Amino acid sequence: MSGKIVKVSGPLVVATGLADANMSDVVRVGPQHLIGEILTMKGDSASIQVYEETSGLGPGAEVVTTGAPMSVELGPGMIEGIYDGIQRPLEKIVEKVGANITRGVEVPALDREKQWDFTAAVTPGTKVVGGDVIGTVPETPVVLHKIMVPPNLSGTITEIQSGSFTVEETVATLRTDKGEDVPLTMVQKWPVRVGRPYKHKYPPKRPLCSGQRVIDTMFPIAKGGTAAVPGPFGSGKTVVQHQLAKWSDVDIVVYIGCGERGNEMTDVLREFPELKDPRTGESLMKRTVLIANTSDMPVAAREASVYTGITIAEYFRDMGYDVAVIADSTSRWAEALREMSGRLEEMPGEEGYPAYLASRLAQFYERAGSVACIGSDERRGSLTAVGAVSPPGGDLSEPVAQATMRIVKVFWALDSSLAYKRHFPAINWLNSYSLYLDSLKPWFDE
Repeated sequence: MSGKIVKVSGPLVVATGLADANMSDVVRVGPQHLIGEILTMKGDSASIQVYEETSGLGPGAEVVTTGAPMSVELGPGMIEGIYDGIQRPLEKIVEKVGANITRGVEVPALDREKQWDFTAAVTPGTKVVGGDVIGTVPETPVVLHKIMVPPNLSGTITEIQSGSFTVEETVATLRTDKGEDVPLTMVQKWPVRVGRPYKHKYPPKRPLCSGQRVIDTMFPIAKGGTAAVPGPFGSGKTVVQHQLAKWSDVDIVVYIGCGERGNEMTDVLREFPELKDPRTGESLMKRTVLIANTSDMPVAAREASVYTGITIAEYFRDMGYDVAVIADSTSRWAEALREMSGRLEEMPGEEGYPAYLASRLAQFYERAGSVACIGSDERRGSLTAVGAVSPPGGDLSEPVAQATMRIVKVFWALDSSLAYKRHFPAINWLNSYSLYLDSLKPWFDE
């Protein structure tokens, strides 16, 4: 199913002849097969946001639809990885094409050659439902990766064996209730804009110990909670988030560098391998997934990077782990939304942001929570979301800060006057608040 380009405007490409395509389908654009995603459909013409630089594309070039939505690969090999906004492994790309990423480069997100030691956790004849653990893989010394039945499948395991496998090899066979045999591998695909299912969401009751005294004492956050770190330039938002990523008592950290400076991601890459996790004694990278879509990388992929990160986090949450997602910064993500919205000629809302800014922010933060995982055993997992907000001039009345304040329950307001006095973390204790104090009180009393 292919169409032809009729208009190119930065990351926005309009193509006709795509009558059979669907909203949110991933497409390949032009001779270099650039990755794009359909945003709007009108008749047989589709507006596509392209996740790569579009210079050199012109009218008449071919657009081919893949027929599937934007998805990530979930399986062993993600921990310690550094990905771009659409889950392309940056280290593998460097090995393939050198330090400057060329356009249209295709590298699978998970290593296809590496053998993983799979230990079966069920026996043939076991009845399973979506989310059940069928085996484990020691991915790093800290993380035991649980291989689960995909959420939409259920049936009986007919064969399964332990051993060394690559992520694409069949480790088990599932006979569905209709009698079809489905091969199960260690990798599953999941569309990033759809939250992964869970049985039940609980009110967050346990605190996330961050290791920062002012946060844990005055403005605690619960595991499964949401927090925002707003502040003007130079007040230490990124450093606060780095501290949370380093010392929080969570099992997995997904750090999304979304539209901020590239050297801040470099700091993470340099520091985390050297720092020891106080709970396990291992390097902090052994429990971290990095997503780098910094300010010089394609603007449309910045918008996708937030969803890529939270989908990976939900996958680890489904294993029963406590996960923290740290987004730096949601303001740059909102600016990417604003840029695409302007190119689509949509009606602008407040300060030029699209009218759907608040609902998109809510969709992101609402994927956090303390949940009962799907599956027949009683696993509990949590996903905590912490987003930085960088309002221009430190003005908290602007739309992104206001929409975020309406959604999140913890607000650590950073203050430039404290930062200039070298008082770090520069949390202004008069403007900040935590709405989790009442629900965490029983835990602290105990």
